[in-house]
Amino acid sequence: MVDRKDIGSWLSGPDTSNISRYPGERLGLPETGRGSMARAGRRIVALCIDWGLSYVIGQFFFDGASLGILGIFVLEQILLIGTLGYSIGHRIAGISVVRAGGGAPGPLAAVVRTLLLCLLLPAVITDPDHRGLHDRAMNTLLIRR
Repeated sequence: MVDRKDIGSWLSGPDTSNISRYPGERLGLPETGRGSMARAGRRIVALCIDWGLSYVIGQFFFDGASLGILGIFVLEQILLIGTLGYSIGHRIAGISVVRAGGGAPGPLAAVVRTLLLCLLLPAVITDPDHRGLHDRAMNTLLIRR
């Protein structure tokens, strides 16, 4: 016969034994300051700056064509993140992209991250460490500089 111990109790609540206190704790990052996980506010500001710059350049060179603006955004993300580890918006917001073990993300990570970022949904779905699916796919982190 099944009794209460077999099915648990709704009063006990969910298992919280594996939940970290702050984003990045499981990855060995500090809670705040340099090297901590970049929070949503900085990420959104960086994205808006990058997209705004792409829009202005697209207006000038492509007469505001949507694919031209998207192409400029993709090119900026791939070139700058692949070589420097940050885009113009990231630099202004004080964040950068690094590999989980440390070091620059590299060109392949920049290409995959950017293509997934353009799909939007992978960037919106995050884990407890505030890493989007595009970051998890390439094992990268967006950290404060």
